[in-house]
Amino acid sequence: MTTPSSSVQEARFAFGRRLREIRKDSGLSARALAALAGWHESKCSRLENGSRPPSFDDIRAYTCHCGAAHLTEDLIATARGIDGMYVEWRRLERSGLRRVQESVIPVWERTLRYRIYSSWLIPGPMQTEAYIRSLLTSIRVRRRLVDDVDEAVPIRVAKQHIVYEGNHRFSIILEEAALRYRIGGIETMAAQLGHLRSVSTLPSVSLGIIPLDTDRSALWPVEGFFLFDEAQANVELVSAHLTIVQPHEINIYAETFATLAEMAVYGPAARSLIAKAIEALR
Repeated sequence: MTTPSSSVQEARFAFGRRLREIRKDSGLSARALAALAGWHESKCSRLENGSRPPSFDDIRAYTCHCGAAHLTEDLIATARGIDGMYVEWRRLERSGLRRVQESVIPVWERTLRYRIYSSWLIPGPMQTEAYIRSLLTSIRVRRRLVDDVDEAVPIRVAKQHIVYEGNHRFSIILEEAALRYRIGGIETMAAQLGHLRSVSTLPSVSLGIIPLDTDRSALWPVEGFFLFDEAQANVELVSAHLTIVQPHEINIYAETFATLAEMAVYGPAARSLIAKAIEALR
């Protein structure tokens, strides 16, 4: 699987190659461009090699001197996207959990095909209010955040309308262990599992569960991830939130999802595993 550093660095390499193409199309040498911009000669090389992320002013100077000012805003938007690929939780959540919940609404609304894999939690679109409250409270305490859980929970619940409305489709693969990890106590967990069993029968939802006794020689449990159409993959790490937009990396996650899906059981067999997990709570 990809790593945060490789994903971001590859995007920077690609951005640098784009800058080099613009310079070469202009007929300028790296030395000439550096002289025009008032840079040290080595700076142009570092920008084009991806070893130094450009500032927005660097991009403006680059395009201006290369006669490509019409590309400035697009390049700045791309650079801003690269900066947002790997975001530490402490930066993302500095204003509280409510803002985080609101920030993902646009991608949730526009995505038609969801592919979700989780090895330890019931994923967001399938969570009950009590389960959400328990998760967000734990996150707030662990990360020492401002207490806006009461404001964040309703927003997260409201986002789930996409499960019942529109043309959204959900393919969800869970490890059986995700049914067994107790979040919020026995009552909360029992209600959550009952809700999961219920929504698994919806036309918009395909739920697969990989049994604990499945042979994992081909592929063992990996980090949880969301695939939003073919546009991006999101991964929640311990320290940060990773957004993957490189097409070949998205393909890796798609192929991984397909392999995991082949290991899963569905329909009555999946609901039987949920029923056993509920029974174990008693």
